[in-house]
Amino acid sequence: MRLRFKENAIPEMKENPQIFFGGEDKKGKWHEEFNNKEEIHLEIGAGRGDFISQIAFNNKNTNFIALEVNTNAFVVASRKIKENELRNVRGLIADAEDLEKIFEKNEIDKIYLNFSTPWPKTRHHKRRLSHKRFLDRYKNIVKDKAVIELKTDNEDFFLASIKYFEDFSMTILEVDRDLSEEKSIYISEYERKFRDKDMPIFYVKARFNL
Repeated sequence: MRLRFKENAIPEMKENPQIFFGGEDKKGKWHEEFNNKEEIHLEIGAGRGDFISQIAFNNKNTNFIALEVNTNAFVVASRKIKENELRNVRGLIADAEDLEKIFEKNEIDKIYLNFSTPWPKTRHHKRRLSHKRFLDRYKNIVKDKAVIELKTDNEDFFLASIKYFEDFSMTILEVDRDLSEEKSIYISEYERKFRDKDMPIFYVKARFNL
């Protein structure tokens, strides 16, 4: 569904000191931004922020960065971050193509890919956030043994992602072809939509071996 353009989305987010546009000036300085040395977890494609607001609220000793390119969606996440006083969250309006401009080597401890666009056409597979082209980017910002958790409603994307991870010499830690809601715990707006339709949720957890 196409999001209606929200004229005030960008001005509103610019008033929130926890939201950054671009983020290149923070490269290598994210721990300074959080004012601690705790782990930094990155969600790529945070949407309206349901997942990040839940997980951050229950894990106050972990730092979270929610990256999203769509300002119309993320203005909602920005409000959740502010209203719930999630001081351990920073929002980042940026493109995943630019990750290496935003993060230094070893800055990220974990990556979440929640219901990323599956890009079903073969000519578009390189746009998948689990594709080798992006894994090459991730390896330049994560710590050794960092973990990726991926959830999707698309089985083809799920199976392809497992192969991308294996071909990248990652260790597959866990695979679930019908992740229960109890086990999922933190549920994004897309996951809720698919669960309400009784669709299976596919899950894979993999570890980098750098």
